[in-house]
Amino acid sequence: MSSITAQNQTPIEPADPVRSYPRFLWWGLGEATNGGLGFYVWMFVLTAISLVGANAWANQVADGMIVTNMTDHVSWGLYIANFTFCVGLAAGGVMMVIPAYLYDDEEMHKVVIIGEAVAVAAIVMCTLSVVVDLGRPDRFWHLIPFIGRVNWPVSMLTWDVIVLNGYLLINLHIVGYLLYMRYLGRKPNPKWYVPFVFLSIIWAISIHTVTAFLYCGLGGRPFWNTALLAPRFLASAFVSGPAFIILVMRILRITTGYAAPPGPARTLIQIIRVAMTINLVMLASELFTLFYTGGAHGASANYLFFGSHGHYGLVPWIWTAIVFNLVGTALFFMPAALERGNIRIVACVLCIVGIWIEKGMGLIIPGFIPSTLHEIVEYSPSLVEWKVTGGIWAFGFLLLTVLLKLIATVFAQEQSIAETERL
Repeated sequence: MSSITAQNQTPIEPADPVRSYPRFLWWGLGEATNGGLGFYVWMFVLTAISLVGANAWANQVADGMIVTNMTDHVSWGLYIANFTFCVGLAAGGVMMVIPAYLYDDEEMHKVVIIGEAVAVAAIVMCTLSVVVDLGRPDRFWHLIPFIGRVNWPVSMLTWDVIVLNGYLLINLHIVGYLLYMRYLGRKPNPKWYVPFVFLSIIWAISIHTVTAFLYCGLGGRPFWNTALLAPRFLASAFVSGPAFIILVMRILRITTGYAAPPGPARTLIQIIRVAMTINLVMLASELFTLFYTGGAHGASANYLFFGSHGHYGLVPWIWTAIVFNLVGTALFFMPAALERGNIRIVACVLCIVGIWIEKGMGLIIPGFIPSTLHEIVEYSPSLVEWKVTGGIWAFGFLLLTVLLKLIATVFAQEQSIAETERL
């Protein structure tokens, strides 16, 4: 089948793949940054927020971590909380890959690339969240095995760096190859992407498992020393990821007119129902262990849920998360959630926010409170931390917008070509 460009509908002459793929990337960059007034306003706002975050981070690098509210007692804060959530968001993208390729869901095949794009943007936000948390970002190369001086393979942090960057490369290859083949009007060769698809399934599970091991392997933090941490991470990831993808598909339908089949969203909702139920059951089991048996775990849990010695900084956070998760789960089990409507959207937003709090402010911070010296030193993010985190999210949305714009353009071009050939 002849390939056709978006501008003049003229055939593209066969070219060497090494030359034609860069041509496709250049064409895609132009198409992904071209749009109407609403598109430019959206991109301008995201760019402005990203620059504000970059400026705040520059001040943090110049003045030191003292501009944050992190201390020797609470050395991980909003940045690592955001990192933990984004890892789950990236891992949740595999929930579109499993039905599409393991169970040969034909409708899911048509939209699986959207989940891959979400995974790419989420992994970039993960990496940025770690970079801004480094007091000396110029020494990041110590995290690279065989190059830096990190204790690999014993160090779980190095394993985290490997799996995150590996997952990013896998998803970039899948997205790039599938779009390139659609751009050329050719059928993708399974041997060039199917093995990577199955590898991404294993890799997606590994990125969140390794992240959980990074926390529960720290013996000095009893609040994290639970065997349920990795399963809870995976269960919550299989809620936040699909819920975010459902929102993305709704936004695509409104802004670009690209309407995905209803089947994939319903499949994702079924997955969310099961995963969220498992997550809540494990949470209840964890709460029973924390409060009934007591011990060192109980001190952090008491502070988190009920406050301790007049300190209640995290109590509003965690109860908000629990209420959002319970209400969101109840909404997902309503029959109306299977239809395109506001119930589905509200349920997605509630579960995403609830899990962000639960895996961030409700997990990372209480792990440090009380301290190893049994002191209660509270933490709340500083304005600099909020600006930097906002900048990371804005940049992530900027990247996701470009990827989705490119996907929508290539899909629309392919559909136009198909209709022309039928005529």
